[in-house]
Amino acid sequence: MKDFNKIVNKLWKKWWKVIFKKDIYEIIDPECKPEYQNVTNKIIYNLSSKGVIISLKAGVYIVPEDGDVSLNEIDLLEKYFLQLLKKYITHHCGSSYYISGNKSLEVHMKDFSIPDKIFVTNRTLNKKITVWNKEIIFKTLSWKEQWKKINLYSKFSQYTKHITIDALNFKFSGLELSLIESALVWDTELWVDISLLIKSIKKYKSVFDHDVFFEVGKYKYNMAFNRLKEISRTLDTPLYTTCLEVIKRNGWCFVWESLRWI
Repeated sequence: MKDFNKIVNKLWKKWWKVIFKKDIYEIIDPECKPEYQNVTNKIIYNLSSKGVIISLKAGVYIVPEDGDVSLNEIDLLEKYFLQLLKKYITHHCGSSYYISGNKSLEVHMKDFSIPDKIFVTNRTLNKKITVWNKEIIFKTLSWKEQWKKINLYSKFSQYTKHITIDALNFKFSGLELSLIESALVWDTELWVDISLLIKSIKKYKSVFDHDVFFEVGKYKYNMAFNRLKEISRTLDTPLYTTCLEVIKRNGWCFVWESLRWI
């Protein structure tokens, strides 16, 4: 087991400023011997009391920079949220994920603000993590084909894009997939952002890959295509035609947008 000063020095040298309790355990006692458990917990308490680490939530800490001690919990979370998000994604999903929904489309529109809720589509995990006023929601997608249940991660992950934000690399839904996702209600507390959809269609209508709309439309999002059909009617004739064709292929499942404009 390392002495206290060596532990502090090792923490300060870490590039990652967000750290899990298990990471601190490995620094204090690399062999993770059970007989050192109580001593390890006392060292972590001592590190926290001396301001070497700041608790963000149970089991999650920040190795603070100068000035961090003066920040309140919300500002501290916003400063380190991207590192926290990357840490959770790597821990739970590795590389088998993509950030989806409104935030993905916002990023394509160069809006890198931090939302109250962020959705992470992945292969296996359904889990909600709450940190102060933010939620990270891991979710899976599936589709039933006759008696067979298909995991849609493997179908949709090919329509994703790597984007670097503040030196951190994340995988997001591609432009077309994020547009479809943003046209759907993902959460009972969230509304469809019609203005975001309109702005995105106006900006990118000349570069949409319509093959992606047809491929995604085979499996899911009938309501989204109905909504996009009505929104694009006067904005983007090719997108309107594509959405109409997708709906036809899905059995003419129309929902008139005038009855669902939110």
